[in-house]
Amino acid sequence: MAKKSWIARDKKKADTVKKFAAVRAEMKAKGDFVGLTKLPRNASPVRMVNRCKLTGRRHAYIRKYCVSRLTFRELALSGMIPGVIKASW
Repeated sequence: MAKKSWIARDKKKADTVKKFAAVRAEMKAKGDFVGLTKLPRNASPVRMVNRCKLTGRRHAYIRKYCVSRLTFRELALSGMIPGVIKASW
């Protein structure tokens, strides 16, 4: 599991992105790129990271289910994800 500090940091980044979204869109429409550089770095949506909702792991993230591959496998094998079955042929 990821450290609580990493999860909290990503939540803080998401809040900052939400807070400055309208301001960033307005500045981009005007072409005010100098003003964009004066905003906080964490206001950019590019700096956000996808993390597993259950464990906080950032690598091997499956967007459709919002979990990492390890968590997905555990949930799928225990039957917690509807419609997902183990492949066999």
